[in-house]
Amino acid sequence: MLPLKQLRRSFCRKKSMQRTRVILFILACATGAAGQQGPPTAEPSVSLPAELARVLRDYEAAWTAKDAARLAKLFAEDGYVLPAGSPPVRGRAAVETFYTGKGGPLFLRAIAYATEGRVGYIIGGYAGASGTADDGKFTLTLRKGSDGRWLIVSDMDNSNRRRQ
Repeated sequence: MLPLKQLRRSFCRKKSMQRTRVILFILACATGAAGQQGPPTAEPSVSLPAELARVLRDYEAAWTAKDAARLAKLFAEDGYVLPAGSPPVRGRAAVETFYTGKGGPLFLRAIAYATEGRVGYIIGGYAGASGTADDGKFTLTLRKGSDGRWLIVSDMDNSNRRRQ
């Protein structure tokens, strides 16, 4: 028969090993679960007031038609395009030049907006096909023109794809 002291040590070692195994198991599960998280879920779309929705629909139509002049008319005279990886483009004429030759299928949706007096914004997502996941996101900063129409003061977007 083993002396009492030896039995205690043996019992304590087994308990300690058992605790270590439990802790390692919990850490492995937590690490595995974190690594298996899917892409973030898309923000839900919001309905825009008609005058703000017009900005998005007119933008889609001009971009789809590859009509840089029509697209530039949606911008304030001192409006900006803030393209990813390029310097800012300022002024309606420069916006038209920048967008010349660009365009194609475009579907915009709003996820947030606000207006206060003569300024506002729209935050949203964009895709190249209707009903598909967003290819990217955008912000439009807006200012109400003297004619009461909302004009784009700044347009900034970026892709949801990671750089490689």
